[in-house]
Amino acid sequence: MRLLYVINGLGTGGAERSLAELIPHLEAAEIRTTVVLLVGGREGVESDVVGHGHDVRVLAGASFPSRIRELRRIVINEQPDLIQTTHFEADVCGRLAAVGTGVPVLTSVVNTPYDPVRLEDPKVPAWKLRAVRWLDPVTARRFTSHFHAISQAVQAAVVARMGVPPNRVTVIERGRNGERLGVPSAARRRGARRALGLGRDDEVILNVGRREFQKGQSSLLEAFDALADERPARVLLIAGREGAAAGALDAKRASSPHRDRIRFLGHRTDVPDLLAAADLFAFPSLYEGLGCSVIEAMALGLPVVASDIPALREVIEDRGSGFLVPRGAVEELVAAMRKLFDDRSLRTSMGDRGRSIFAERYRLERSAARMIDLYRSLARKGRDTSVIEIEAGIR
Repeated sequence: MRLLYVINGLGTGGAERSLAELIPHLEAAEIRTTVVLLVGGREGVESDVVGHGHDVRVLAGASFPSRIRELRRIVINEQPDLIQTTHFEADVCGRLAAVGTGVPVLTSVVNTPYDPVRLEDPKVPAWKLRAVRWLDPVTARRFTSHFHAISQAVQAAVVARMGVPPNRVTVIERGRNGERLGVPSAARRRGARRALGLGRDDEVILNVGRREFQKGQSSLLEAFDALADERPARVLLIAGREGAAAGALDAKRASSPHRDRIRFLGHRTDVPDLLAAADLFAFPSLYEGLGCSVIEAMALGLPVVASDIPALREVIEDRGSGFLVPRGAVEELVAAMRKLFDDRSLRTSMGDRGRSIFAERYRLERSAARMIDLYRSLARKGRDTSVIEIEAGIR
């Protein structure tokens, strides 16, 4: 089987990491994969994928129409059994490039599209969001054979916001490579803390996510100020590349009386070790498709404090593996983190429950096997997939 995977780029996001970890499983299942990037050379997993000898191609066209034409030539030359797209620009490009070729298109939806809270993002013009809201559903309904949603919340959003029938959306959660993440241990914790210049008794909050409006890190900085007032050993680490909110967050940190205990770490390739060094994981996102950073935190046995939004309700067991608090609610965020700091046994029990949930639902092997089944089913059905419900066993 031949799969053509179209994605904006191989940067630092969850979709990119998921693809990089999935490809070896596809090759083991004799699914030859060609990855096409709209933009190359991004900081992230691109060098890893290329370095392992996988077929990665970057579209040279400067304009969107030229990229569609170039991708169409690749489709005609390669004659894949299936095209998969991820992220809006790649979705539209892949859909239009496949028109008339007879190759089925699978779109992976990795976020909750058009959540109303997005209109509050000062960096996203309302006109642009309206244009996307029109173009995405139109091309999706007409030129996409099937949809892959990474959570039930995403499936519900695709059905409600894009007008796609439920039988054209299959939910398969992302998984993570347990071997890459490793396991928590006292020795690993000491080593990771030593590398970060942290003391044994420091109380460490970790957040992983690019610095964007979506990630709610402004609320986390406010919450940390309240917690840092209580104990001088508390430290906040935020790992993730710079984004549109970086300037505002830098200014907020600079105005904090505890700015020396707030560290922006930038893009990191050692996130599992950062998790091993932390006491709890904070994830105050305003919207998410699944929250792969949360999955990795649970794999390393960290209790999680996160926003009470649909996707994260599926991942986090409230008061079991962590606490869910209203999004943007600073006082509730403070109270939940304080409770965890004050109760070591609660941190341990929630961390243990998180590891169990990861093992049960989010291991890469499970996710990869289900994706392979979906690919083969779609390729087998070909152009008729748009009107045929995928077997219940894949769901």
